Amino acid sequence: MNQEKQKKAVAEAALDYIESGEIIGIGTGSTANYFIDSLPKVKSKLEGVVASSDESAKRLQSIGLPLFDLNQTGELSLYVDGADEATKHLQLIKGGGGALTREKIVASASRNFVCIVDQSKMSDYLGTFPLPVEIIPMAQSLVARRLVRIGGHPELRVGFRTDNGNAILDVRSLDLTDPITIESSLNLIPGVVDNGLFAIRRADVLLVGHENGVDQFNA
Repeated sequence: MNQEKQKKAVAEAALDYIESGEIIGIGTGSTANYFIDSLPKVKSKLEGVVASSDESAKRLQSIGLPLFDLNQTGELSLYVDGADEATKHLQLIKGGGGALTREKIVASASRNFVCIVDQSKMSDYLGTFPLPVEIIPMAQSLVARRLVRIGGHPELRVGFRTDNGNAILDVRSLDLTDPITIESSLNLIPGVVDNGLFAIRRADVLLVGHENGVDQFNA
């Protein structure tokens, strides 16, 4: 089973977590897109959706699903999204597509977070994928210097702005063996909006597509 088939398989497996009459949250990225494209199969079960990015919102509108603002919905029953890197402990790095802050907001507002990935995204420890950090643009140099002090090698994502109008630093070489502590400490740097570690609000269920099907890991 190639990578695209693995993504499609986990996306369709996540449909089983949808309950009738619910508003669910949906993430951003290539695997999340497979999930969105599979939603017409269960469209009658959904009252509506909350999107974590403008890109996903457009894709959801194209298949005729009602879009809600999170401020209208309160707590969501389910959030489905992919990841750029994941461990069997259900800790993640997200934000390769730049939607990490909104993704974390919607995940935190959801009772159940189902993460869907293909086998290539799995690691024993986080840190292979560079960690995205969303920053206020005027704080770029300040944040970069602070990241260097703690061992990181930040690189500005040139020509990119998030849906919130902010910049992203992609950081390599950080020690992420204690991702909960790092996630918290990075967000204390003035000018940091949020970072792509999902360790405090990790996934509740991790679905991993591989050559022989889909594996499930639970919190």
